[in-house]
Parts: sequence; structure tokens; C-alpha cells
Amino acid sequence: MPQKATFAPNAAGRGDQAPATNEAPPTRVRRVILGLTVAAYMITYMDRVIMGVTIPSIQKDLGLSLATMGTITSCFRLAYSLFQIPGGWLGDRFGPRRTLTAIVTWWSMFTAATALAWNAVSMATLQVLFGMGEAGAYPVATRSLARWALPAERGFAQGITHAGARLGGAITPPLVVFVMVRYGWRVPFVCFGGLGILWALVWFWYYRDDPALHPRTNEAERALLRGSLGTSGKTRKAVPWKSILSTPQMWIISGMYFCYAYNLDFYLTWFPKYLNSERGLNLTKMGLYASIPLAAGVAGDLFGGWFSDVLFKHTGNLKLSRRVVALGGFLLAAGAIWPAFIIHDPVKSVLCSGLVMFGLETTVGVSWALTLDIGGEFAGSVSSVMNCIGNAGGAVATFMVPRFVQTYGWHVPFLVICGLSLLAAVLFLRIDAGRKIIPT
Repeated sequence: MPQKATFAPNAAGRGDQAPATNEAPPTRVRRVILGLTVAAYMITYMDRVIMGVTIPSIQKDLGLSLATMGTITSCFRLAYSLFQIPGGWLGDRFGPRRTLTAIVTWWSMFTAATALAWNAVSMATLQVLFGMGEAGAYPVATRSLARWALPAERGFAQGITHAGARLGGAITPPLVVFVMVRYGWRVPFVCFGGLGILWALVWFWYYRDDPALHPRTNEAERALLRGSLGTSGKTRKAVPWKSILSTPQMWIISGMYFCYAYNLDFYLTWFPKYLNSERGLNLTKMGLYASIPLAAGVAGDLFGGWFSDVLFKHTGNLKLSRRVVALGGFLLAAGAIWPAFIIHDPVKSVLCSGLVMFGLETTVGVSWALTLDIGGEFAGSVSSVMNCIGNAGGAVATFMVPRFVQTYGWHVPFLVICGLSLLAAVLFLRIDAGRKIIPT
């Protein structure tokens, strides 16, 4: 008679180690899926960072003011925010395989179509359509990991996916500048749009919503995932929106993420313009320097997710392991942002901005791991609410920063980032990652 697989819980009693079996070791399909998810996150940031890098050239070509560009970029953020919940619901309802394929194809088409814009209205319309598609990316991608990421690896999984996003953002400015100075600002949009469509084809071919249905998993890997995550069940349950939306913790998490997303959007959208107009850097130096904070963010994403998982494995305390990392990150960002503005040397100033981004990004893996911790199989919908409110902060930033600058100067956006980082730290003190929104 075949020997049954048994599970040996680790020291913290979580039962997420590999099954003891005489059969072949588990395959690593879940690693490939994590890699594909990282690539998707990279593409999301590549596509949205293009706009920040091309703003000076678009302004000159189309004759647009700084405030008009702020309105255009806020159109993306507003659509991105409003369609978070529909996007997360689609992922929970139809599964990540079909949903993510469809939405990546959608936004990639409109990324490429941005090259056709001829005035402010056409540019704003394309940004709305782009934002509608990309809105579902993170909630659905989070949902895609719900049955493929082990509980003790969620912090790292969310950290490395967001590190991929920031890496995509970091390498994009110099790439865009390289293409733009040779072929104009329109060509980069076409190139990056094509990359997204290619990814969508690979995802649909390889990913499966249920590990048991994947042709490349063996029984050992399926047993490992079942032992940690439970049986998958093929019956789709209705999303418990009442429980999600009536839980105070959901709104505290969302408020925290509002603060984070506002701060992040300054660096994604307006930091290149700040370097160009306030620091006097030319396009080539602007592209290089603008990538430095995002590169530091990559390190922050990797460190935050990894360190949170280390704390969890050693303490078994999910609440503590998420909170310690987030508090440290937000406080570091708050402390480094003002020196980033007042230091005259542009290199030292940008390095301080790197510390700001490192601090902010240590919180990201933790924030998205929270949606898996408290949301379970409804992580897509839970994360969509968090990201909806969060990216309302991004929309506010893209709209308000140019108006702050025109009225008061560049120092005000830096002060706002400091204040919001401190507020986010206070809010995280009330978040308990061990308390599920939907009781099991």
C-alpha cells in the first residue's frame, strides 16, 4: 500500500514544511508562477513611469502647462483607484488566469495607443482607459498567489513582487530617455505596450487557478500546498462585501495605504520633473537620477518582506512581525524626506530620497501580505479595497503637487510626505494581521 504523506509542523506550529514522503521532492511550479507575477508587477511600473519621464517632452510638443499635466496624470490615478474593486471582484469571480490575461492585454493596448495622443483631451482619455485596465493588476495578482504562496512565505512573496515593480520603475527612466532622444516621446509607449501583450500570452499558457489542475505540479507539491492552504474546492463563493466593508480594520489599512500611495506617486510622477526644473538636470541626468530612489525601493521591498517572514518564523506572532517592519519603514521615510529637500548637492539629495523610498517600500510587502493574512480566499477583493483607497491618495498627489509647487514652491510636497509617513505609522499601530476579516 502506498505510504501516505505526513506533515511535520515547524517550531511555530504552522505546518508549512514539505511533506515527509518517500516520493520525489515537490516540483517548483509555484516558484515559476511567482516569477511571472514579479514580471507582471515590473510591467505595471514600466508603463506608468513612462509618463513621468516624458512629461517635459510632452509639455513642449503639445504645449501643455504643468497644471494641465497634473490633471492628465490624475486622470490615470482616479480611474486606477475607482476600478480597483471591480478588478478585484473579477479576479475572485472568474479566476486570475482569465482575468489577468484580459486586463494586462487591455492596459497594454492603451499604453501603446498613448503614442497617438494629439492634445490634452486625447491624452487624458487614454490615461483613463489605461488606468481602468491596470487597476485590477495588483488585486488579481494577489489573488493569484492565494493558492500558490505558503503562509510563511507571503511576506517575501509580496516583497519580491513589489521589488519587481520598483525595479521596473528604476530601469525605465534611462531606457525611456535612450529611446526618446532618438525617436521621440511616442515610441517608448509602443515598445512597452507590446511587452505587456507578450506577458499576457505567456501567463494564459502557463498559469492555472488551482494547483491540482496544473500539468507540471507533482503530487508532492500539491500536497505541500494543500497542507498549508487547505483544499481548494471548486465552488466559487459569493464575495462577502458586507463583512469586508463593515470591518473597521479594513478602513484603517486603507487609510494607511492612502498615505503610502500619495508619497509613492510623488516619486513616480513628479520627481523627474523636480530634478529637471528645480535641480536643473538635463534629460540624461534626470533619467539616471530619477531611477536611484526606485532602485533603493527594490532593496526596501526585498528587505521588508524577508524580515517580516523571519520575525514570523521565530516568534509565531503575525501581528508583531508585520507591525515592526511597517513602523520602522514609515519612520525612516519621515526622517529622511526633509534632508532630501534641503541638501544642495544633487547626488546627496537623491541618496536621501533613496532612504525615503527604502523606508516606504519596506512597508509594501507587509501591506499586501496583510490582505492575504486577513482576506484568505477573498484576498483579491480585500486588496482591491485597500488599493482603491490607497490610489485615491495617488490621484490626490498627481493633482495637488503641481498646484502646491506653483503656489508655494517645491518644499510643500516634501513636508506633506513627512506628515503622511508619520500618520501611516500611527495607523499601523491599530492593525492586527492575525485577525481575519472573514472568520473561518
